[in-house]
Amino acid sequence: MKQDKTPFFVGYLKPPKKLRPFLLAAGLFVVSFLTVAGLLLGAAQDDPGNGAFRFDYGRQTVTGVVEMLPYPILHVTEGNDRIKAGHTLMLAAPGKRGVVAMASPFEGQSVTASGIVLERGSLDMMQLRGGGQGLKTAEGAASPPPVEPLGRWRLAGEICDGKCLAGAMRPGRGLAHKACANLCLIGDIPPVFVSSQPVEGSEYLMVVDQDGGPLPEAAYDYVANFISLEGDVERHGDLLVLRMDADTIEVLP
Repeated sequence: MKQDKTPFFVGYLKPPKKLRPFLLAAGLFVVSFLTVAGLLLGAAQDDPGNGAFRFDYGRQTVTGVVEMLPYPILHVTEGNDRIKAGHTLMLAAPGKRGVVAMASPFEGQSVTASGIVLERGSLDMMQLRGGGQGLKTAEGAASPPPVEPLGRWRLAGEICDGKCLAGAMRPGRGLAHKACANLCLIGDIPPVFVSSQPVEGSEYLMVVDQDGGPLPEAAYDYVANFISLEGDVERHGDLLVLRMDADTIEVLP
């Protein structure tokens, strides 16, 4: 019987000399293919942007007036080098918690706010200090700026939680972030609609119910999806607010 001299690979033995060039070439091909595929996959993803906790700024302290939308915002009346007077900040607590309970007693009052700033483009939020140090009554009277109605709009974009979007998480948007976003929204983190086209110069709008209440429950199923919806847009300071009509939501391809 003639013996078969064809090289045969056995995993626990040294590879036959005749197979070594092939195995080396195959290994290099696989590594190169996976490297290129990874680079192409990464290049195809949306840029998460430069949102981040600005720990490099240090703790920021400003004075302003609290407005409940019902999510609290702060209209800055006395700022600093980083945060200018006239700017409007969304507010949140550490973790996946909003500050509705903390801020409600200060509605319409002048306060001193202290915390860490999160920034993404024109979207700013302050994560307030805990233990009653985040908001304190300030001297002097103040009132929120007048609300400016901007009419009814039909917009396309995505509902996100404002904290992760502002920089607490990267990317902070998209279907991969849906579960995390909903947990934040359940905790009263302000929701933000990211519009595919700028609205009055901004792509970020805090979103509330059409009657001015919290984000409607019907909207939670659509968080992190690309959708279209209608609603009335208002300007509160330099922050836009969308009073969404949940009945008009449509999922877009």
